[in-house]
Amino acid sequence: MNLFGKNLVLWVVIGLLVVALFNIFNDSSQRGSSSSMPYSRFLEEVDGGNVTQVTIQGQTINGETRDGRTFSTYAPQDNTLVEKLNQRNVLITAAPEEEGSLLMATLLSWFPMLLLIGVWIFFMRQMQGGGGKAMGFGKSKAKLLTEKHGRVTFEDVAGIEEAKEELEEVVDFLKNPQKYQRLGGKIPKGCLLVGPPGTGKTLLARSVAGEANVPFFTISGSDFVEMFVGVGASRVRDMFEQGKKNAPCIIFIDEIDAVGRHRGAGLGGGNDEREQTLNQLLVEMDGFEANEGVILLAATNRPDVLDPALLRPGRFDRQVVVPNPDIIGREKILKVHMRKVPLAHDVNARTIARGTPGFSGADLANLVNEAALLAARKSRRLVTQQEFEEAKDKVMMGTERRSMVMSEDEKKLTAYHEGGHALVGMHLKASDPVHKATIIPRGRALGMVMRLPEKDSYSLRRDQCLAHLAVAMGGRIAEEMIFGHDAVTTGASGDIKMATDMARRMVTEWGLSDKLGPLMYGANQEEVFLGHSVAQQKNVSDKTAELIDEEVRRFVEEGEETARRILTDHEDQLHRIAKGLLEYETLSGDEIKTLMDGGDLNRPEDDETPAGSGPSSTVPESDGHKKPGSEGTGGMEPEPQPGS
Repeated sequence: MNLFGKNLVLWVVIGLLVVALFNIFNDSSQRGSSSSMPYSRFLEEVDGGNVTQVTIQGQTINGETRDGRTFSTYAPQDNTLVEKLNQRNVLITAAPEEEGSLLMATLLSWFPMLLLIGVWIFFMRQMQGGGGKAMGFGKSKAKLLTEKHGRVTFEDVAGIEEAKEELEEVVDFLKNPQKYQRLGGKIPKGCLLVGPPGTGKTLLARSVAGEANVPFFTISGSDFVEMFVGVGASRVRDMFEQGKKNAPCIIFIDEIDAVGRHRGAGLGGGNDEREQTLNQLLVEMDGFEANEGVILLAATNRPDVLDPALLRPGRFDRQVVVPNPDIIGREKILKVHMRKVPLAHDVNARTIARGTPGFSGADLANLVNEAALLAARKSRRLVTQQEFEEAKDKVMMGTERRSMVMSEDEKKLTAYHEGGHALVGMHLKASDPVHKATIIPRGRALGMVMRLPEKDSYSLRRDQCLAHLAVAMGGRIAEEMIFGHDAVTTGASGDIKMATDMARRMVTEWGLSDKLGPLMYGANQEEVFLGHSVAQQKNVSDKTAELIDEEVRRFVEEGEETARRILTDHEDQLHRIAKGLLEYETLSGDEIKTLMDGGDLNRPEDDETPAGSGPSSTVPESDGHKKPGSEGTGGMEPEPQPGS
């Protein structure tokens, strides 16, 4: 019986009990409404002719007097009573004696206690989830995943081919173990799926369940954690016992970092309950008792916090990296999610993939869903390329806030601010190409310049870092040049923060400072646990910290000087770009280049397609990969209000 049926039966039983109690107490109240009369007084009333009628039920007599009063009395064994009543012309009614009155009395006396016990058992089962047992604290919460929950296969997983191949071998071993055993091969006891959030780790594990056709238990790492010490370890034991009974099988633990964190890392020696649970997990995976046929899959996006004993061979033999997809992977993922969406003939998954560098599988699924919602809002039957471009801008830059009221002076200042970013980015070869510039408020920004890299890149060169610093400072310099030093606004706060963070990483992490050299400089102070106290330990000397600050300032100021030189030399181009932004609000990269060359845009008056949308988007032909400064660089932010 499912949960809804159980709840329905429970409420029906409660309703019947309430109705029965109401009837019982109603009857008793009706019976108790007549006054009790001593038997001697009853005889006096009969002799005086005041009694008109009686009802004899066993030894209980209920009657009525001439003045309409009702009474009740208890009569002993009196054989002459009926004769006396007949002599006084009293109407006599005989009724059989009630049976079960003792049972009803017992039930009424014990019912409150039974009701309290039932309610206590019900709430204990609800809180503990002990599989139908009131004291089932130590029972595993692992759920057996079957096809009725929605079967997922490897065909539904795209963009992570290497990770899929690793797990296909596990599935092949479960189907054909002799193929590997005759050469002395053993299947890995555990596979750890590692990758950023949203890359498809859980989906990949579900596809293994769909392909292997073996029992598949799934549980979250937080399900082991309990307020009582030892409960988590008991649940681990019970989970592996279930696995042994259903071997060969697969157990999947999602977010294993909730229970597998490094032991002794917390203040005070760590958490006893979590560490006992981890110890039991280590023993079950590779202890004295072998768990043949039980394969453990786990997923996490924080492998750095896991205990080393958990990651060693023999426990998690393989670490399967599930990264963000490249352009080919993004195209495949988009096609998977587009199966359920009616598409127009102009939709090109390759173009959308080129314009979404750094997107994870979850981001792409959200992009397709946003495009479908936009098309439905416009009452269209098909989703076109324009909806996908608008959805991409919404996901990457935020929702347009066209209802926001801005004065003409603020619009003009924002146009020059964003024009400064765009112009500096156009003149620096090491900068990522400018994809789009807009002064339409999106998200928290009043305007934005969007840059996309030309190809997959997994590192940054020194000249690229310096170019990012110069582009970030371009907006503030443009404000100062056009409106004066006193008219500079707080809109460059996000640019300054981004530039400062990048410059500090260049100095302390990436070894790009000639004065400090290729050394790693951590935070100035960190907490160190010493016995029962916490001490502050310096990682760098005061002189080195001062030198770090000087180098960070130097990098940012060099970027500022580069931006100032470019904007001063090409001030006429800045005016043309700002004028174009004020007129059209959004400009694509090609349109910005046309304005810089002195040309006219000549947009059709009836063209409502935003710049950079549609199949003719200015995304480079080769793939791009998101990195610092490549997305939404140079947003003009409003001044923060107190309390925000």
